[in-house]
Amino acid sequence: MSIKRSVKKSLLILAVFFTTGVLISCGQPVVTSERTYQGAGAGAAIGSVAGLLLDSKNRWRGALIGGLLGAAIGGTTTEIAARAAREAAAEGKPVAYKSTDGFQRVQATPVSYNSGTGCEKVRTQVWQDGKLVRDEIKEVCQ
Repeated sequence: MSIKRSVKKSLLILAVFFTTGVLISCGQPVVTSERTYQGAGAGAAIGSVAGLLLDSKNRWRGALIGGLLGAAIGGTTTEIAARAAREAAAEGKPVAYKSTDGFQRVQATPVSYNSGTGCEKVRTQVWQDGKLVRDEIKEVCQ
């Protein structure tokens, strides 16, 4: 098989599994924001590519498993971070969630109140395996 044909086949596989991952991620039961869908879609894409590259014996299987896991992890992490931010804004104190295995941790801390918009600014941080992977400040309006 030529390299050009192999690349085309790999791109086709990637496209199929990216689409499948996005569609599956839309079926998650508790979704409160568009960002949850975006997190699931990004997780599906990254997971599909990783699975495609890592499973050299069966790339279809690797892309499918990677896409499914990526969609679940991406959507769930995004939803947990949003929930923590809403709780921190409502309670006026830091809120933290930690996975049972300790691999992932989400913390939301109120920063300030914007009287012009009536919204609370909240800093959300996400750690995976002890490394800070996302740190953002966003407004949460009640």
